Amino acid sequence: MDLKRKIPHFSIFVLLSILLIFSVITCSTPSWFPIKKGSPRKANTKGLLDKEVIIIDQQEYVKVYNPRASESRDQPRYLYIPVDEYLSRKEAFTTPLIRKAEGRKEASVSPTKSSLPTAGREILPKSSPVSTIPDLKKKVMLTPFDDRTTNGDEAFGDWVAEKLINEVNRRSQRILFVDYQMVKEFLEKRGIPLSDLETPKVLHLLNEVFGLHALVVGELSGPYAFVTKAEKDRDETASAIIRIEMKIVDTFAGKTEKSLSAKNPIIAAKERGSFSEERAKIKAIDLTIADLSRSLTREIDELDWFCRVAKVEGDEVYINAGRLTGLKVGDVMEVFRPGAPGERGGVKGKIQISACFGIDASMGRLMDGKKPDINDILKLAKREGA
Repeated sequence: MDLKRKIPHFSIFVLLSILLIFSVITCSTPSWFPIKKGSPRKANTKGLLDKEVIIIDQQEYVKVYNPRASESRDQPRYLYIPVDEYLSRKEAFTTPLIRKAEGRKEASVSPTKSSLPTAGREILPKSSPVSTIPDLKKKVMLTPFDDRTTNGDEAFGDWVAEKLINEVNRRSQRILFVDYQMVKEFLEKRGIPLSDLETPKVLHLLNEVFGLHALVVGELSGPYAFVTKAEKDRDETASAIIRIEMKIVDTFAGKTEKSLSAKNPIIAAKERGSFSEERAKIKAIDLTIADLSRSLTREIDELDWFCRVAKVEGDEVYINAGRLTGLKVGDVMEVFRPGAPGERGGVKGKIQISACFGIDASMGRLMDGKKPDINDILKLAKREGA
């Protein structure tokens, strides 16, 4: 009987001892213990899961909202902070609540230079789930349109470019727009004028650093309005027309891939009554953008997908694409040497995605072949679970 009473007490003692040892291991693992928790950087990636991480010149930056953006139009909307600085001062970069006034900008019927939103910024969904579609997303930068409208009181170039970005995002889940302001600042720091943006050398640089697949530049003429009013009519009748021309530049090949042009049917942009002229202009823009967005999405789909090695640190290979692009842990990537413009070199080996961090970056490890180098080209060879 004494032995039976002691057995439960002994079992409880053993269980408590195991729990105590486990808590010591997980909380403060000694240096001599064979099981390690991993490097501090890997642990810190947990704080970057919902942030956009950009790797430029082998340095990692986090995209954050600029708290001084509302003070002046000269202030950029976003800042790019080194990862270590962001993690040490995370509270200082907390994104403020979006003001209701910003939501009313889209409702303006006659945008002016002082009220236009900045075009070219990356438009992301509120949440960033892993893509469930089979196609991997391609990165595109759309520059503000060159506005050739003669009326200096109205500036439609930036506004039209942003409306086109929004329409493409609504229509397709296979395109990621890269922040134009970020690329502009990157070029300025290197003394590269924006006039050189379409040169093969700069296109190749943007392809390597930002993983850009295409650059979209364009210009617009209009919208031009025609207002009529009969003697017996109390209300005006207005029609408007606009023409937008743009070209898609393949950054990998370093040349123009396709030129697109569209204009609205003038009869379709006819409005009557109060503010008929302004409403006709907006309708003309919307019709033309709808046409262009279909063509742009189709042409971008035809481009070949690839990404690049952004950094190599020990056994870790950092990649300039991740969750938002559609990559998953376990995916196998084939590694190619860089070749001539528009071409890739020979196969070097294969790596497997081991982790995703930030919104759109990942890490991998060599499976076979030679160790990758910075700017090596990566193509998806096998899907995880396939």
